[in-house]
Amino acid sequence: MNATDRTPADLLNSALSADPGRPLVTFYDDATGERVELSVATFANWVAKTANLLQDELSVEPGDRVALLLPAHWQTAVWLLACSSVGVVADVAGDARAADVVVSGPDGLEAARACSGARIAMALRPLGGRFPQAPEGFADYAVEVPGQGDRFVPYAPVDPDGPALIVAGREFSGAEVVERARAEAAGLGLTGPGSRILSGLPYDTWEGLNAGLYGPLATGGSVVLCRHLEQAGEGVLDKRVESERVTAIAR
Repeated sequence: MNATDRTPADLLNSALSADPGRPLVTFYDDATGERVELSVATFANWVAKTANLLQDELSVEPGDRVALLLPAHWQTAVWLLACSSVGVVADVAGDARAADVVVSGPDGLEAARACSGARIAMALRPLGGRFPQAPEGFADYAVEVPGQGDRFVPYAPVDPDGPALIVAGREFSGAEVVERARAEAAGLGLTGPGSRILSGLPYDTWEGLNAGLYGPLATGGSVVLCRHLEQAGEGVLDKRVESERVTAIAR
């Protein structure tokens, strides 16, 4: 990774320049049997579209707060990097009442209604599928995002030292996210390019976010992100570790 990268969005741009075809996020949902693998290029395309949705359609500005009422999921990872691209604060499991925009999965819709700003609903269905009918008072992400541009350029440069992430009551700047991810990588078993970590941790703690996104991104590695791992049958984890060529585990 480039030593001059100061934000998570910088890390993604460097990964895109270095090896766009390599896997970055492989997602399993053991409640539904879903598996989806996103290369750096595919992931970055989703991030660009989501960042354009934030900047152009939702009119967010650097420093605004986006509450993410979402589980550990590949689409949550997309939102985290889109927020970094625009320069807005990703408030993980945050208070919708204090947010300018709220993004919610099916389980958080009631809490999300407290947001007086824009509300985005995520069906979290396989292949990024939409709701049969969008929840009242919400725009369906799967309907809104496909028409967005495939390239993103922020209207204003993102300040690496500005607030970028809030998780478990702790605020981080973009630079702090990058620095901490790099500093803690070895402890996770992320030793550099080619490292592949399997994470069954939720995204509502720094440890979950680092193992499930920022650490692999900061080291040129990749993540096998598992939701509902507790529902996996006997022997499934061992087989997954082997088939996915996992080099480290966080659970």
